[in-house]
Amino acid sequence: MIHSNNYTILALFATLFTWFITMLGSSMVFFFKKINKNIMDASLGIAAGIMMSASFWSLLNPAITNAIELKQRPWAVVSIGFLLGGLFIFITDKIFQKKIKRKNRNEKRLFLMILSITMHNIPEGLAIGIAFGSIKYNIASANITGALMLSLAIGLQNFPEGSAISLPLRRENYSRIKSFIYGSLSAIVEPIFGVIGALITLKIRSIMPILLSLAAGAMIYVIIQELIPESQTNDNKSLMAIFSIIGFTLMMILDTAF
Repeated sequence: MIHSNNYTILALFATLFTWFITMLGSSMVFFFKKINKNIMDASLGIAAGIMMSASFWSLLNPAITNAIELKQRPWAVVSIGFLLGGLFIFITDKIFQKKIKRKNRNEKRLFLMILSITMHNIPEGLAIGIAFGSIKYNIASANITGALMLSLAIGLQNFPEGSAISLPLRRENYSRIKSFIYGSLSAIVEPIFGVIGALITLKIRSIMPILLSLAAGAMIYVIIQELIPESQTNDNKSLMAIFSIIGFTLMMILDTAF
């Protein structure tokens, strides 16, 4: 049996990994002015599929199972948590958009992009922390493989996110160092909220179903609003859709086979 503190440590290392991948993406500013769009869109498509699959197998399914074990009403608890997760990201975006209306067009676009990616990293960090914390309760659908695959999926989509910040900043005449730093800092929230998510899950089991479903709702919102639309700006839309299907299938196999 793994000690409770170790789940928090695992969540920390997993989210440090996703932050490191963001830094790798941001470091592309030292080598390229732009990255091949097909590669970026394909990685976004795969990440969207993996994250969508993980939202069910690693978050919603354990939430339902755990709600039943706690004698809660799973349909109510999970639905409320899922809706709150999506609404959290939606409302946050709207609030910050209103606060930057006075900025010029380029500054506004860049600020919105950095803010959006940073805010979306919060539920991703929480999702990883909650996924690791829920392993403690020996729920069949909550396991180390699922938590690791979720971390890998989030790390995969963090690479183009890092580049999506650093490269445009460089085009706006920011130095390469500043562009890299700003791109890297966008994911610093992931280790922070990964640890928070794990600690809350480990300490208060009764709210774990709503936390799991909340993280799932936030992730699905990000997938629908950001990842899939961005991957579909590619001329090969059908191929990008296949990459998403491949990502979903890969996560489903790994989470159900191990």
